[in-house]
Amino acid sequence: MALVVMGLYALIVHAHLLRKVLALNVMSSGVFLVFIGLARRAPGEDAPLAADPVPQAMVLTGIVVAVAATGLALALIVRQRALTGRTTLNDDVGR
Repeated sequence: MALVVMGLYALIVHAHLLRKVLALNVMSSGVFLVFIGLARRAPGEDAPLAADPVPQAMVLTGIVVAVAATGLALALIVRQRALTGRTTLNDDVGR
């Protein structure tokens, strides 16, 4: 949960788009770790420690989606830099 909170803080505080993408990646890593931590099953007779495969599959799928979303976000940042010359968000939109 600490990674999720740190990522959320960085997402709110920083105006630079690359730092926002990195904050989202930190948040997603925290969520993946929570899912893996919750994937543990109760010990049974045949296996002393087993893990539920459904959260593991969800985390694996989430990692693939996170990599694709990161690539898309970085491509959009490069495109915005080419069009505007900036990689930060504009705070004075109405001015």
